[in-house]
Amino acid sequence: MADVKVKLVKSLIGSKKDQIATVYALGLRKIGDEAVQPNNPQTLGKIKKVSHLIEVTEA
Repeated sequence: MADVKVKLVKSLIGSKKDQIATVYALGLRKIGDEAVQPNNPQTLGKIKKVSHLIEVTEA
């Protein structure tokens, strides 16, 4: 499986606490931060939960 690169593109202000925790679990803190995550079901679930806040590309 290939890795995916996630990038935080929207602010976390006004987001629910569980969404903020999910973004932090993906390794993102500030707008513009990027992280490479493994492409597995756990990561894809996190991405789906906060898809409106992040941008996803193949790494």
